[in-house]
Amino acid sequence: MSLSDIPTPRISDLARVAAPAASHLDGLNPEQRRAVEAIEGPVLVLAGAGTGKTRVLTSRLAQILATGRARPWQILAVTFTNKAAREMRERTTAMVGPQAEGLRWLGTFHSIAAQILRRHAELVGMKSNFTILDTDDQERLIKQLLEAENIDPKRWTPRNFAGLVDHWKNRGWTPERLPPAEGAHFANNRGAALYKLYQERLRVLNACDFGDLLLHNITIFTANPDVLADYHDRFRYILVDEYQDTNVAQYLWLRLLAQNRQNICCVGDDDQSIYGWRGAEVDNILRFERDFPGAEVIRLERNYRSTEHILAAASGLITANKGRLGKTLWTEAKGGQKVQVRGVWDGEAESRLVADEIERAKRAGRRFRDMAILVRASFQMRAFEERFVLLQIPYTVIGGPRFFERAEIRDAHAYLRLIQSEDDDLAFERIVNVPKRGIGDTTVSRLLQLARGQGLSVAVASRALVHTDELAARTRTALSNFLRDLDRWRSLRDTTDHARLLEMVLEESGYTDALRLDKGPTSQTRLENLKELVQSMAAFENLQAYLEHVSLVMDLDRGASEDAVQIMTLHAAKGLEFPLVFLPGWEEGVFPSQRSIDEKGEKGLEEERRLAYVGITRAREDARITFAANRQVYGRWTSQLPSRFVDELPIAHVEASSETGYYGGGPGMQEPKSRWDEAPAFRSSYDSPGWRRAQTRGSAGGGSRQPVIEGDGRLVAVSEPSASGAYARGDRVFHQKFGYGFVRAIEGNKLTVSFDKAGEKKVIDSFVEKA
Repeated sequence: MSLSDIPTPRISDLARVAAPAASHLDGLNPEQRRAVEAIEGPVLVLAGAGTGKTRVLTSRLAQILATGRARPWQILAVTFTNKAAREMRERTTAMVGPQAEGLRWLGTFHSIAAQILRRHAELVGMKSNFTILDTDDQERLIKQLLEAENIDPKRWTPRNFAGLVDHWKNRGWTPERLPPAEGAHFANNRGAALYKLYQERLRVLNACDFGDLLLHNITIFTANPDVLADYHDRFRYILVDEYQDTNVAQYLWLRLLAQNRQNICCVGDDDQSIYGWRGAEVDNILRFERDFPGAEVIRLERNYRSTEHILAAASGLITANKGRLGKTLWTEAKGGQKVQVRGVWDGEAESRLVADEIERAKRAGRRFRDMAILVRASFQMRAFEERFVLLQIPYTVIGGPRFFERAEIRDAHAYLRLIQSEDDDLAFERIVNVPKRGIGDTTVSRLLQLARGQGLSVAVASRALVHTDELAARTRTALSNFLRDLDRWRSLRDTTDHARLLEMVLEESGYTDALRLDKGPTSQTRLENLKELVQSMAAFENLQAYLEHVSLVMDLDRGASEDAVQIMTLHAAKGLEFPLVFLPGWEEGVFPSQRSIDEKGEKGLEEERRLAYVGITRAREDARITFAANRQVYGRWTSQLPSRFVDELPIAHVEASSETGYYGGGPGMQEPKSRWDEAPAFRSSYDSPGWRRAQTRGSAGGGSRQPVIEGDGRLVAVSEPSASGAYARGDRVFHQKFGYGFVRAIEGNKLTVSFDKAGEKKVIDSFVEKA
């Protein structure tokens, strides 16, 4: 069916539409009602967290239909997810009845763009029955192109190029419009030429990728004014959800469709724009009034989710961002718990603290599923998962696999298992060609067949096969090198620290190099997960003990529970809410992410701050922030600086406390010692010039100043580190606060000291001197 086949409604038809029912307007607050009834002209609804955004959108749809301004098929309503589209359709149907079933232009950007493209495919050299490639098909096609152009797909991976193409299409760049500098990022300045070849090959196959859906739409609209005019006539009203998350291509697409009638309503929150890493441009929402002069801006600031202190803390934090339109959340529900901020000794202490508080909350009657842990990066999950397994606290990871189920972790474990036991066929099969070393599926199948036929392990069978002519010379060499590497690593098993051994394996096998060369969006996260894995191994006596631990963890992980603690990244938490939220790892370099700051500067920092804002506003009743004074990196303890975001929280809405049991001060956990405004010693670390100088550098602890931790866990000063000396058990030492004592135990650069008067404390070796 073409657009011309759909009848245009007559005035008499519209006049017969029933008068607006009061139901969809009932219960709206004044700002919400204003947003629903401001139908004509451009409207920007700045909807803060928990302010009823979805209700406003659906009520606005119902208002348009109920007042007869348009028929269902004359409304374009765009969302980012199929789930959001279904929810909008269901709610609108509940308000206006079967009439909402005609909302045929309600859906995601890509689904609507696909409908338009199928109607006009010939205008971009395609047929209407084109195929939309998924990620695997796209990468296979790119690999074929690379090989045809004599480009090494191991160095210049298909996934890397697919990521670049996606970025270019999100920016609205066709091959002809690609800036010259962009093409230089791939295969020694051959990116632009490959992009053109890729697009030509897609046309031959009558196919497109997801980025093409919008890009081809833009090409059709700009090259064919008559087609665009047809859609101007068709779409009388345009509604857009989550406008702050639009990329350039989506922005251009919407501008083209709205430029005539300008009856566009965009709903979004500039303070929740957190997807810059996948192309979202917060500037799109910031310049709405410039794009549509005379636009009405309506702020939804009344929050129906969180308590007063949580909202005030989040609002105070986000005011440090310069790139925002500005709003302040408020609620009629006064009081509630202040946001708790706690400093802990290290990451393990953090996991113990959170687990204990979860168990305490459970005993007090709160369900596990009402509690969530929101981390900045997935590698932070490992300590919590292991602690929960130990204590048999049910948990689930939202938005991704559990730490030990991630592909890179399973690959690393497969290498270790094969080093531990040459007969582990499952491990051999998993990593014999990971990373790619020229040992294909056909060879692996032959190895498995030979091993089964002779009753041997695959590794032993492989040793026999490499001395025959049954394999191609290239494959035989690759397999021989792999077996030689395994033998060398196995010879080091009993003389090399097992964590260091894994580092060697990952480097010498080419695994980490493959991830470094892969410019895909997940490669850096996978590298961080491997770093976390290496450092976690230091807690075990040897490789066998570690692998037994992993087996136990994987076995106990089985069995899902409906009542389970939710663990997820902050990005995955957007749109969700929980009564109790834990926000761990608020340290410089971790959160805000040092990588984000390095890559994007102030823009990256502001997005990190918006992520912090999103995290706090996920909490309905209770938000708890923690930071560690030390993190273990490759077996060595490094001092951490608290996140600058901690400093930016308004003191009146925050309660700072320390748990002495987590700092060597004694068993068990004590009640919070003091409030933020009653703890000048705690607060001095943030107000001091030294902290602010270190904070300005954005260092994650690598600067020249380090935090000093009191015995009761409070961060009280910033001090210049001394050179690390050599200490042995029994050494007499002096600490400026705790006085004299004897070294009882040593762990890296962390000393356990029995002080004459202060008792047993854990201190960093650079903060004591030999007596």
